[in-house]
Amino acid sequence: MTTADALRAGCDFAVSEEDGSQPRRIHRNSPANPYVRQSMKQQSPDLLAADTAMGAVTLLVADLDLMTRYYRDAVTLDVLSEAGDVVTLGRGGVPAVVLEHAPELKHASPRDAGLFHTAIVFDTQAALAAAVYSVARAAPGTFTGSSDHLVSQAFYFTDPEGNGVELYWDRERTAWSWTHGQVEMNTLYLDPNAFLQQHLTEEAVEQPRFGAAGVGHVHLSVGDTATAREFYVDRLGFETTFDLGSSALFVSAGGYHHHMAMNTWNSAGAGRRARTLGLGRVDIVLPTADDLGALDERMRHYGVELRNDGRSLNLDDPWGNLLRVVVAD
Repeated sequence: MTTADALRAGCDFAVSEEDGSQPRRIHRNSPANPYVRQSMKQQSPDLLAADTAMGAVTLLVADLDLMTRYYRDAVTLDVLSEAGDVVTLGRGGVPAVVLEHAPELKHASPRDAGLFHTAIVFDTQAALAAAVYSVARAAPGTFTGSSDHLVSQAFYFTDPEGNGVELYWDRERTAWSWTHGQVEMNTLYLDPNAFLQQHLTEEAVEQPRFGAAGVGHVHLSVGDTATAREFYVDRLGFETTFDLGSSALFVSAGGYHHHMAMNTWNSAGAGRRARTLGLGRVDIVLPTADDLGALDERMRHYGVELRNDGRSLNLDDPWGNLLRVVVAD
């Protein structure tokens, strides 16, 4: 099958410039919490280490088989382990999505706090194109939009239980622009068909699993951004890279465009979450045990309740989103 045949066979996306799961324009004129890039030696002890990364996202799911098929067969993650009611998927032995069967739970309201999307980053445009094509072929009704954000190219989907999924590729950091301490991003139209025609290979149509992929960032729905800033920036130690006032906040460690984001687009005023289907836990990975110890001390200083089992810190954000902070293997 040629690439053209593959596109005709079920990958004709019907989208317009107004489609997508992001706001139309991301401005960069907020002076709040300016980001200053620093070396490891210069870094403030109140900041997360520059080599901080995101780990797996755990989802509580009603239909484990259906959700496993989606992330395995459509998104092209590999099943790394199956243990009872838990399936772990990822690439290269690195977990990205953990599915935990919880059929007794109900779906959350779309206006509740919780997960906005899990964003999986691919190392090449070819690998991203292969995954996007795979979802288009296996689950075409789950596509919701695509955008060029200047720092990245992104495609958006909704999994069978309503959890947002972003598949994206980053441009080189040397191509990113920073203005007054904030990274320059935008939401420009990205034609999915043109992207696939340019980057999808015939080999990838038949064998879409190649290259590295993992969680690049996690985007949450929250009740308000001021409280999110106080927790994620002032206490946890991320830096603000992008501030949309009361609408959204983007934060990172080490000069990435964002490891986490929090928005109020659907959830303004939301309170603490009940235990529902959807987001179960977000993992954050620190480079050393010393970094974990410093975070423990800092959060205790601020009176944040946490559980330390000697290998990880577990704590809730103000909306009851569970965070687990671990040390890299």
